[in-house]
Amino acid sequence: MGVRTLSSYRGRWLVFFSHPADFTPVCTSEFVAFAQAHAAFLALDCDLLALSVDSLSSHLAWQQSIEQRFGVRVPFPIVEDPAMGIAQAYGMLPAGATSSATVRTTFVIDPEGIVRASIAYPLTVGRSVAEIRRLVQALQATEAGDVSTPEGWHPGEPVLANPPMTSEEVGARGPDWYYRLESA
Repeated sequence: MGVRTLSSYRGRWLVFFSHPADFTPVCTSEFVAFAQAHAAFLALDCDLLALSVDSLSSHLAWQQSIEQRFGVRVPFPIVEDPAMGIAQAYGMLPAGATSSATVRTTFVIDPEGIVRASIAYPLTVGRSVAEIRRLVQALQATEAGDVSTPEGWHPGEPVLANPPMTSEEVGARGPDWYYRLESA
């Protein structure tokens, strides 16, 4: 899909995620799920960008295999990183790693290019694409207002008013001053 730079995504949200290798079962399940959710991420003004140590030819063969086996086209780019330089520069690998086996990191990057959340997964546990999408939605909701989101929050549900910063504000809010839900 051509040359990509992180700076070319400025102005949009970005989910930048790495995986250890093409043609692995956990990664395949994630790519199918990300591909199926691609339109939902685009609706959030959020792009997807994957990274793997495999070569471009491997990426192309894997994408073709996914389409043939699961009937799903992978519509987002996969960056090739055979020397693991990008993975190491972005902290997706421990210093001195000689294998990509631990490359299982997800970054949610805001339109200004700031990493707002990161999640590292072990080799054997697949990511929840629905949770990553919910995380983007929660970050966007908190960015839009002076609020926080409670555990498990989904769009349309009440948000938390940020706690007061002065004694007067505490007194004005009453006994629920530290935990107040309000409409989104």
